[in-house]
Amino acid sequence: MSFVLWMTGLPCSGKTTIARKLSDHIYNIAILDGDELREWISPKDFSQQGRNEHNRKVAFLAKLLLKHKIPVCVSLISPYIENRETARKIIGNDKFVEIFIKCSLEECKSRDVKGMYKKAQNNEIKNFTGISDKYEEPTNPDIVLETEKLSAEESVSKII
Repeated sequence: MSFVLWMTGLPCSGKTTIARKLSDHIYNIAILDGDELREWISPKDFSQQGRNEHNRKVAFLAKLLLKHKIPVCVSLISPYIENRETARKIIGNDKFVEIFIKCSLEECKSRDVKGMYKKAQNNEIKNFTGISDKYEEPTNPDIVLETEKLSAEESVSKII
């Protein structure tokens, strides 16, 4: 059976870590990571319009993989409710599982090995989610993973 696990959350909340661990448990799952994809399929436009376009492209790519019966895990900030609603429409409600990777801003900052939050606070990075751009928490996600309380393995177990 194919499906799309759409993981959303603040930068450094644990999305990519959980996605990679899922690949140990779900055969042939395709991982679509926002940072990796942005390098290749979207310009470095972090405006709301640019983010909306990037999310649509990722949702379409996930839908193409579904056509070939490949399960997909999307690890993407997708900061706006509109992003996730659009993705659900593109992919199809029956194949779309919204997973909120819930983590406090303070904890995300402490996990940031690249120093992105500090740069955003110093205005070196514009439109940074959680600092100079908003993150709209999901109102009714299918799964909530509180990564300050759960390990990556516990989070994977909850998904499975």
